[in-house]
Amino acid sequence: METKQLGKTDIFVSAIGLGGMPMSISNRPPESQSIQVIHRALELGITFIDTADSYCKDESDKHHNERLIHKALSSYKGDVSQVIVATKGGLMRPNGSWTSNGNPEHLRQTIRVSFEALGGAKPIDVWQYHSPDTNYTIEESLAAVKEAVEAGLIRFVGVSNFSVEQIKQARDIVDIISVQNQYSPWQRQPENDGVLKYCEQEGLTFLPWSPFGGSRRHQNLQDISAIAQLAKEKGVSLYNIVLAWLRSKSPAILPIPGASKVSSIEDSVEAINVKLSDQEVQKIDRAT
Repeated sequence: METKQLGKTDIFVSAIGLGGMPMSISNRPPESQSIQVIHRALELGITFIDTADSYCKDESDKHHNERLIHKALSSYKGDVSQVIVATKGGLMRPNGSWTSNGNPEHLRQTIRVSFEALGGAKPIDVWQYHSPDTNYTIEESLAAVKEAVEAGLIRFVGVSNFSVEQIKQARDIVDIISVQNQYSPWQRQPENDGVLKYCEQEGLTFLPWSPFGGSRRHQNLQDISAIAQLAKEKGVSLYNIVLAWLRSKSPAILPIPGASKVSSIEDSVEAINVKLSDQEVQKIDRAT
């Protein structure tokens, strides 16, 4: 498996990761199937898994995905010492909706629960502030995160859904190694708002969420002629073309496609071998 440096740390992880969300939200698969997916990802060389305390059905189910990942890692027969689990906190799931909560007291509590959910034996590898809450300053919210780093609960910190200015504010409080924002051929804000360029310049890992454009777009990739044509020419899946497009956009990008089936993560890993020329990338740019 090709590897990529995680921020400016001395850690290298797989160049494609696994997103855990589909295994824990509504319509999730049986637990045994999800564990098979995670085990297969590990067999294929994936060493970066993305999760969140809010990957669950609702507040009564909070931290489900973190516990699931810990269970899968604990039951895996191979070596998991190099696996990095990146979680997030700061979103609530009342009745299945998504709302921000940057209250420092809430963040202190959820970090502690995430620490326990992931095993409690070592610091959380990467903890990401899931989304800024306008009710609190970034300094107020991240002060609680800095405390957790100093207390040995968190090893590295990232941010999610942040602008360049907000990332700079965060870095004044605590060291930041990653940024996770929405990015796909249909959602290119990181190209336009400078976040992607900033990550490149500063050596931050960029984790694109919703790489296939959301559930509606995900089911209709074949309707994008440029993607369908390239997939046919290269003999790969539509998803491989999208992941290859992401990887071609910046050396800072580490795709984290979600999976709830073994076949899905097996297919995603194949994208490592798909290369797009500048002309092919531009063809997708124009089509979307």
